[in-house]
Amino acid sequence: MVRNNFEIDIKVKCVEAGMVQRTLAQKLGLTSQYVNHIIKKRDGLVNKTFVSMMEGLGYDVELKYVPIPQERLAQIDQE
Repeated sequence: MVRNNFEIDIKVKCVEAGMVQRTLAQKLGLTSQYVNHIIKKRDGLVNKTFVSMMEGLGYDVELKYVPIPQERLAQIDQE
């Protein structure tokens, strides 16, 4: 089982960044409709086979979000 709720996680991170999903989509070169579709699709972000393998080993999957260091963030923004 994936323990994260990606829709809530992304919405919270957008609020923390002072950004709306439309702006996030533009920053990534995507449409806002596509970003919304990916966020709402529960099984679209993590491979089902991977989750099944981890469950078979006795684990749930939980993603941890770690801020990118400023110097690396500047490099990403330039790409």
